[in-house]
Amino acid sequence: MARFTDKVALVTGAGSGLGRATATRLASDGAQVAVLDLNEGAAKETASAIEAAGGTARAYAVDVSDWSSVEATVDAAAKDLGRPQLLVNCAGVGAFVRSEEETFESWSRIIGVNLTGTFLMCRGVLPHMLDGAGEGTGGVIVNVASNAGLMGQPYSAAYCASKGGVVNLTRALGVEYRARGVRVNAIAPGGMNTPMIQTWGFPEGAKPEDFAAITSKIGYAEPEEQAGLISFIASDEGRYMVGQIISMDGGITCG
Repeated sequence: MARFTDKVALVTGAGSGLGRATATRLASDGAQVAVLDLNEGAAKETASAIEAAGGTARAYAVDVSDWSSVEATVDAAAKDLGRPQLLVNCAGVGAFVRSEEETFESWSRIIGVNLTGTFLMCRGVLPHMLDGAGEGTGGVIVNVASNAGLMGQPYSAAYCASKGGVVNLTRALGVEYRARGVRVNAIAPGGMNTPMIQTWGFPEGAKPEDFAAITSKIGYAEPEEQAGLISFIASDEGRYMVGQIISMDGGITCG
């Protein structure tokens, strides 16, 4: 039997990159997947590809930083597919910029999507997951943090702050819900070969050694590799993992 047969999974940021790889992986592992993205067209492309491969998926447009959008989307997915038992928060934004040049708008957007959006999605699915906790089928949440939430990185204060917040949000929720039938964990990737990383760009005049310090000597991970880790953590094989931050970053944080 596949890992997630008869389970409903919600994946944010699933229109591209890690979100798309994760939605595809969970569907191949038997889940019915709600493909969530701000870009509805991209979400529909992912859902169509999953269904063409024999999986079950449905696309939804959502702004994870807006509570009314989150609440409506989670409720719609639950009505269409069934009670959510798995949530993966992949939606994320970021950019390299000198902190003295950071704008309020950019800071607010990064915190709003990466940290507030992660919390709002958790807040949206938790009542659904708790509904099944008494039957032993509560739920699992996997947040996508970053090694930027575990170490300092230059030119990314907002991103580091947001992902550091996701790290401790994950631990807090893990402690709060570990005895209530919901497991919460996070992964902390390093650089990934996704469209998002291509848009960042180091500031002009930045030192090459600064970039080298946050880049693995074995290159970028493929999103499918991180999706495989997410699938394991979310499965029954990972049942004893609670409040953990799992870093698969090519050795960046090992020194």
